[in-house]
Amino acid sequence: MIKNILFDLDGTLLPMDMEKFTQGYFKRLVMKAAPHGYEPEKLMKSVWAGTAAMVKNNGGITNEEAFWNKFSEIYGKEKAGADKPMFDEYYRKEFSGVREDCGFDPDAAETVKTLKEKGFALVLATNPIFPAAATESRVEWAGLDKNDFLLYTTYENSHYCKPNPKYYEEILERLHMNAEECLMVGNDVNEDMVAETLGMKVFLLTDCLLNKDNKDISAYPHGGFPELLSFVEELR
Repeated sequence: MIKNILFDLDGTLLPMDMEKFTQGYFKRLVMKAAPHGYEPEKLMKSVWAGTAAMVKNNGGITNEEAFWNKFSEIYGKEKAGADKPMFDEYYRKEFSGVREDCGFDPDAAETVKTLKEKGFALVLATNPIFPAAATESRVEWAGLDKNDFLLYTTYENSHYCKPNPKYYEEILERLHMNAEECLMVGNDVNEDMVAETLGMKVFLLTDCLLNKDNKDISAYPHGGFPELLSFVEELR
């Protein structure tokens, strides 16, 4: 019996074209950092390097530490440490402009509301490569409230990333949940459907489908939000 539903955010509850989102994100970040001596190309490569370090994180440190350790290797500990408040401010202020590079689907918020009213415990299982401030903003852009969820994963509170199954294990352990009582909903075949290997049920939301390896999606229950609600009813 399913008691808990985990939702991905980007491309699931918040519609987006990842390329457009990434361009908007870097455009604003480069403008913020340039006066502090950051050359655009090097900065972008450094952020990607830090992201790769988070994806490879094996649990010994937080994703935040993994990112800043790599960033400090590139720019030096002194500069990285001195400028971290500036980057934190970017996520609190300028990052809000990236909203125009995202979509909006009222069915997403309505589905979350419906499932919450039915008594399901909800978790926002978004890949934790962003600070809490950026995650909370994207939750708002989707028409949701962070308090809709028992937990939302961020780079401060997580030690793994998708598609590492340990990312999902960490959520289960933290919330004392059993995998067999969980449903993972996401739009990325590789990153979200891997939760099935732990014993979770999965549902592939296809509105903003990501399937870089062109896997056969017929192996997974899939569709839009109406199909998701029907699937949840079948599981009860």
